[in-house]
Amino acid sequence: MGFERAGAKRKMQLQELENLRLEAYDNSRLYKENMKVVHDKHIKRREFRPRELVILYNSRLRLMPGKMRSRWEGPYRVEKAEPYGVFHLSHPSSSKFIKVNGHRLKLYHGETMKKSKELEIFLLENLPTAAD
Repeated sequence: MGFERAGAKRKMQLQELENLRLEAYDNSRLYKENMKVVHDKHIKRREFRPRELVILYNSRLRLMPGKMRSRWEGPYRVEKAEPYGVFHLSHPSSSKFIKVNGHRLKLYHGETMKKSKELEIFLLENLPTAAD
């Protein structure tokens, strides 16, 4: 009689343990779903059209630190945009294409700023020296 009670009690403990495991699995799944929503909310979608100029983030500079070195290379021209944020870039001095993730790109404003602003030149006259 004692063995039957002990066996029934052990089966009940195993069932409770299985329920706790399933509950922990569900809680983990819900937590991961919520964290994915929070993470995806902060991702900036990069949309670039062909023929636009962009600059490329160089992630390898972390290995060679330099305070004054720019981590951005370019400008590159967007040749083709594929689904899921893949862009084909070409450098003006090269005919090769490189494929990069859109999260490593920024729009390049340098060329448009040069065309839209006029350059104003000031000529300095001969300033009086200390001998005068």
